[in-house]
Amino acid sequence: MYYKIELNDHIRVPPKLFHLSSKEAVIQRIKKKYDGYISKDFGIVIDVLDVKDIQQGAIIPGDGASYYNTTFELYVFKPELQEVVWGNIRDIADFGAFINLGPIEGMIHVSQTMDDFVSFSKDKVLVGKETKRGLKVGDRVKARIIAISYKDVQNPKLGLTMRQPYLGKLEWIDEDATRKGGKEAKEEKAEKKGKKGAEK
Repeated sequence: MYYKIELNDHIRVPPKLFHLSSKEAVIQRIKKKYDGYISKDFGIVIDVLDVKDIQQGAIIPGDGASYYNTTFELYVFKPELQEVVWGNIRDIADFGAFINLGPIEGMIHVSQTMDDFVSFSKDKVLVGKETKRGLKVGDRVKARIIAISYKDVQNPKLGLTMRQPYLGKLEWIDEDATRKGGKEAKEEKAEKKGKKGAEK
């Protein structure tokens, strides 16, 4: 999920940036420190949105840089368990598919791609045995996050599934919704017909 968060940090501004205004220098240093920063606590930093407050700078003896106690806002992506996400298939291997979710990539094990026995073709396509549904590079999909690992904080891993209703390739979702809508309409019609027969 995307969040706007507010942080407070002591931002170090080196002497080479003293020619800039304190705000410009602080913003430059915040961007350098936080752009792409990954933390288990607040996720992946997408952008620095705003600097709310910059206190008076302080120089520490022996350093030469100025430190500013600063309050600022960040735009972050923090994946949550059971969250539904959209993405594009970036690559397919015999063990599953890699999905680009924007700021991070997720992986769907072949067993989690669809409710079918799945085979891997030499053209890098995952194909369902009974449904004949195919999943290839570039397909737009909807998946659910079922595992998050920060074992390597700089490279978090997301495990995804598409084996639940209204998940999967967008065309599959449309097909399933159409099929289900038609089935419900038939059941409703049969139910009304049954009630009329009972009334007679």
